[in-house]
Amino acid sequence: MKSEVIYSDDLHFEHRHWQGELAFWQDELKSFKNRLEELSNRWTDENVLAQLEHFQNQFIRHGEVIDTLEHEINVHETDLANHSKKDEEVMDRELTKGHFEFRQRMEMQRKIYAELKEEFFRFLSKYM
Repeated sequence: MKSEVIYSDDLHFEHRHWQGELAFWQDELKSFKNRLEELSNRWTDENVLAQLEHFQNQFIRHGEVIDTLEHEINVHETDLANHSKKDEEVMDRELTKGHFEFRQRMEMQRKIYAELKEEFFRFLSKYM
């Protein structure tokens, strides 16, 4: 059975990519919250206001998820740095397993976020 070697530089690169993606989402959320504020000043209809509140809650929740993901990346980066200090270029099984599980979580979060954006843009096209 052939086993693949995983290097810390590869994992570090992926972390940097994820951090950039999370930062982009945070910026988008700020923009979306501003749009919500504009709409809340424009509409008095209870149904529209309820939908605005729904999106506000979703954006807050997604912001919390981003914070959690960023924290977990930082923890993993610390683990990578500790391996590097010991001149360990190859990752142990647990660190690698954790990285692959985190990758799956990022993929799932991308889908969730994309669906939220799609729903929000449909809402905006209806009420802007």
